[in-house]
Amino acid sequence: MSKGEATRERLLDLAEAAVLQKGFAATTIEELIAAAGMTKSGFFYHFRDKNELAQALLRRYIQRHNDIIDDMFVRSAELTDDPLHGFLIGLKFFADMLADLPNTHPGCIVASFCYQDQQFNRDIRDLNADGIRAWRARILSRLQDVAKRYPPRAGVEIEALADMCTAIVEGGIILSRTLDEKAMLARQVMAYRNYVKLAFEARVEA
Repeated sequence: MSKGEATRERLLDLAEAAVLQKGFAATTIEELIAAAGMTKSGFFYHFRDKNELAQALLRRYIQRHNDIIDDMFVRSAELTDDPLHGFLIGLKFFADMLADLPNTHPGCIVASFCYQDQQFNRDIRDLNADGIRAWRARILSRLQDVAKRYPPRAGVEIEALADMCTAIVEGGIILSRTLDEKAMLARQVMAYRNYVKLAFEARVEA
């Protein structure tokens, strides 16, 4: 990584921490410049304005989240050819990763931007929605593979089950931070894992 790339990443790291702590609107370019120990012209070399910073921050966050999802399912697929067992193993990997965090989860940039969507232009709002759709598509694809082998119980909607994964994680972050319970998020992921297992379990046993 070049010095310029390292500086850009440093600015994004500082911006992400500030946004998760107090929101995008309350995060100023001046405070990021001060924290990075750089000049204003140095900041504008990397980002034309605060809107461009927001877009870069969101793109990086979504890509990192996508990489986490892809990695946990690639690793789980190496352990079993069964799509249901592979999905459950992947969720266990995810829960274990969250349990290893030194503190409560710092929060979600996508959720933070959603709560403050009037701060952003249409491009950023669309990008945020695309991020959610990408997570849905990744989970849905694997659940559809499971359903081909193990039809779900009556009343279980695969699309809703896919969206539930995001809802559980985002809700788990809120619970964990509000109640200051570090283990809460991992427990919620494991609860989702158990629900998925039950949604297909009767068919597996049959």
